[in-house]
Amino acid sequence: MSEEIKTMRNVAFAGHGGAGKTTLAEAMLFKAGVTNRFGKVEEGNTVMDFQPEETKKQQSINTSFIKYTHNKHTITLMDTPGDQNFFSAAKTCFPVADSMTFVIDGVGGPSAMTEEAAASAIEYNLPGFVVINKLDRERSDFSTAVDACQTALKKKVLPVCYPIGAEDDFKGLVNIISGQAYEYDADGKATQIDIPGDMADDIAMAKEEFIENVAELNDDLLEKYLEGEELTEDELKATFRQGVLDAEFYPAVCTSATKMIGIDVVFDFINDYMPSPLDRGAWTATDSEGNEIEVAPDPDAEFTGFVFATIVDPYAGRLSLFRVISGSLGKEGNILNVTKDSKERFSQLLEIAGKEQKTITSALPGAIVAVAKLKDTLTGDTITGGREIQIPAPAALPPCISFAISPKSKSDEDKIHEAIRKILEEDPGLALKREEETHQTILSGRGLVHIEITAEKIKRKFNVGMDIATPKVAYRETFKKKVRVQGKHKKQSGGHGQYGDCWIELEPLPKGSGYEFVDKIVGGVIPRNYIPAVEAGIREAMVKGILAGFPCVDFRTTLDFGSYHSVDSSEMAFKTAGSLAFKNAAAEAKAVLLEPIMKVSVKVPDDATGDIMGDLNSRRGRVLGMDSEDEKQIINALVPMSEMLRYAPDLSSMTGGRGTFSMEFEQYDEVPGDMSKKIIEQVNAEKEG
Repeated sequence: MSEEIKTMRNVAFAGHGGAGKTTLAEAMLFKAGVTNRFGKVEEGNTVMDFQPEETKKQQSINTSFIKYTHNKHTITLMDTPGDQNFFSAAKTCFPVADSMTFVIDGVGGPSAMTEEAAASAIEYNLPGFVVINKLDRERSDFSTAVDACQTALKKKVLPVCYPIGAEDDFKGLVNIISGQAYEYDADGKATQIDIPGDMADDIAMAKEEFIENVAELNDDLLEKYLEGEELTEDELKATFRQGVLDAEFYPAVCTSATKMIGIDVVFDFINDYMPSPLDRGAWTATDSEGNEIEVAPDPDAEFTGFVFATIVDPYAGRLSLFRVISGSLGKEGNILNVTKDSKERFSQLLEIAGKEQKTITSALPGAIVAVAKLKDTLTGDTITGGREIQIPAPAALPPCISFAISPKSKSDEDKIHEAIRKILEEDPGLALKREEETHQTILSGRGLVHIEITAEKIKRKFNVGMDIATPKVAYRETFKKKVRVQGKHKKQSGGHGQYGDCWIELEPLPKGSGYEFVDKIVGGVIPRNYIPAVEAGIREAMVKGILAGFPCVDFRTTLDFGSYHSVDSSEMAFKTAGSLAFKNAAAEAKAVLLEPIMKVSVKVPDDATGDIMGDLNSRRGRVLGMDSEDEKQIINALVPMSEMLRYAPDLSSMTGGRGTFSMEFEQYDEVPGDMSKKIIEQVNAEKEG
């Protein structure tokens, strides 16, 4: 069994959207004999991008999984999304990979999501290598792309292959490790050739640089190298592999997935140099007392698994994807969900192969498998054979844009919340909440496209229509002037009438003070039992405001005088009087509109700092200061919430996708006069409409 684990590989393809991850995976599956045709993204016939939304947009939205075998090795490929809207689906899968393959566009080089993936590789200490792809395209350049990766991946990038030919003439490669050159035909078949004469000197220099970099990893090897002794190929390969496993550097190879050039090199590189679950070693877990323990990939130990993804199917139910950390699993059995303290049973063990699910009889440590219809288990849970230990779950990426959602029709009203609840189970990048003030349901995600695709999924999976709109801003109202007024309610209708009379003083309070009610009644001019009713009337009226129906804040009302009738007075009469008193006071107290101000932190590259600060100023923001982190600048500012509702796509556009931001409520500030007038007119017009 250990030999089976030793020849197992779990490889995540990572990088920005459009770099060719899916195309490279399709080329590998075709060459490995898993598929009988080479799927093309633009033709919508790939094994990996099979969901209708992916076919329509011609991009990966979810992480896809499939196995292939090559030279007695079994490899699970994880094709992760590279678009920032769907990067949560990639990030949840990185912890269960043993290595990462960074697929880089040979024309555009690495981008923001490549940097994010590289940060995850460093976080989980994952080895990896770089595939410079699309080298058959116009303006592609292998060396330029490699240089750009040195910065983006925060790691030394060591080329081990060099392209023969460039752009449309790219036809082969030289393998630095073996010292051999290959030319590829139209079917991707390699034929060994002599190293082209015009490349001989450059290849000799590259070989020498490679040997020097590898020798530096081993003191004995370095001593031999410095003394001029020739290092054997076996010595170099063994030390090189250890350097790769230790993530000392990322080797780089060259390919054109569409022309099937270099696919065999990628195969061999994964087999020869990427780690097995045994190479990765033990995982860290915590026991029931909070102590850290190690869980080794031992097939004879008790079963432990980590659930990293959930797929919700309206017909088949919930599908839980997990990695076997230790022990082995049969085709059916009982397990313990340690996270939820819940016992679960499964009757079928599955292997995911694109959109297909294959029944299997067992799974060893390192295996990526799935089971259906677990009642309590969700993404991030630890499942075991009974042992109470827990694998720490990575934090989900926080949503950065929010929209108000509503059912498209009456028939959708009853089903929409259940449909969204199920979608939330499979997409950790989404969050849902109810805003009681604006009476809106708010769905938050990683971007507008993310929310739109979610709406499409809900329609396809659950036949529920969903409208999305910019959420309303929860404004407030307050007062600038101190006034004293009367509120009197007198009504005679035969028999007992209604009588309540009160005088209140309304005065502004400092920002953030909220509301205060002060009772200064003396001499029994208003009986004690009616005073709470006056306060209730004021509180009820202040919620509806005076300008545009927003709650009033930061003021004090003092009840200091009034009168009553021994027969006609009642709690209801004094409640009405209190409400009238507030309305009369608000009409005279110079009411103003307040808007929520958000504390915003924007993390951007150095070269974008000036543009971002200028943009924040244009949004009526006030920059508080700057900090540095990871070679980026963090700009801290206070910005009105109304100016931040669509900030995510604007920030992405300004920074080429390299900027991120977070925000939280800070305070309420007065809205400028002209803007206040427009908001009030707009809100009141909507009410009338």
